[in-house]
Amino acid sequence: MGLDLVEVAAGANPPVCRIMDYGKWRYEASQRAKESRRKASHATLKEMKYRPKIGTGDFDTKTKKVEQFLSQGHKVKVTIMFRGREVHHPERGMQILDRVAGAVDHVGKVDQSARLDGRNMTMVLSPDRRAQQSRRQAEISETPTSGSTDSQTSDTQTTDTQTTDTQDTDAQGGRAIPEQPVPAQPVPAQGKPNGSGEGAEPAGQPVGDPHG
Repeated sequence: MGLDLVEVAAGANPPVCRIMDYGKWRYEASQRAKESRRKASHATLKEMKYRPKIGTGDFDTKTKKVEQFLSQGHKVKVTIMFRGREVHHPERGMQILDRVAGAVDHVGKVDQSARLDGRNMTMVLSPDRRAQQSRRQAEISETPTSGSTDSQTSDTQTTDTQTTDTQDTDAQGGRAIPEQPVPAQPVPAQGKPNGSGEGAEPAGQPVGDPHG
């Protein structure tokens, strides 16, 4: 049959063996290992540098990039670079780091607190899977379904129709106007033609002298 007797638990008492196709089992194990390596995310450490006197536009741009890195599963090292006498005011660097951590708290968390290293102040952020999942669930719950949208559209059309009927009733003074009958027009009677073939006499007029 082409099967092999393979020992799968040598440390057990007694040892456990299994009858299987050993070549097929090795092939399937290698395929599973290759698939797991393909799906594994290779997280790297990214770095984003700030200055204590950074402007609002640059701060927003750099912070959006930090948020993108965290969403992709990377760790981010945030560095505040001091120059000259700026190193004597580390509180300004702490304010920048606190702003960055607060702006990306929905996708990441502080892995290493801020610390001063020479003329640089650094802080490490790591992805927060739980916060990212909660955010995705909140976005899904806020998205309206097509059925509810169609129902709301139908209700709006019904309301518009009722509003139009109300306006028509108001224009008529709040009561129905009865339909007025159209008076009939009198039709003139036509006389009978005489024997000579001339035109007919008007109806109701005597022809000749009845006593003559």
